[in-house]
Amino acid sequence: MTRRVLVPMDDSEPARAALEHALSVFPTDEVTVVHVVDDLEAGYGGRPPVTTGGGDDADDPDFFDDVSAIAAERDRTVDTAVIEGTSADAILEYAREEDVDQIVMGSEGRSGVSRMLLGSVAEAVTRQASIPVTIVP
Repeated sequence: MTRRVLVPMDDSEPARAALEHALSVFPTDEVTVVHVVDDLEAGYGGRPPVTTGGGDDADDPDFFDDVSAIAAERDRTVDTAVIEGTSADAILEYAREEDVDQIVMGSEGRSGVSRMLLGSVAEAVTRQASIPVTIVP
């Protein structure tokens, strides 16, 4: 039975490590990479929303090119999606709506004031998820 694995992604090394982990540990399963556009986080000094690529889908962040390259190195493809909302809530809602079996995510993405004020997305997802969550350092 093919599992559906969700990898929330920003433009950080822990997120890339999570993708590499998911592709290695789930070699025959369906992997979807999502990026959350969270306007609230940007307002609190977090990372600004990623820029969009110039390809056919103007909503695809530039780092989705890196995502495709990482998958191609392992002879894999991944689905991608850009979703909106507060990061943890949007990730969990997507996981429920898309019947995801496993979430694999980096241990951190935010830093500084944004992390102190808003908390850790990985922690919030782990506490609230009804499916297994793997946190990759």
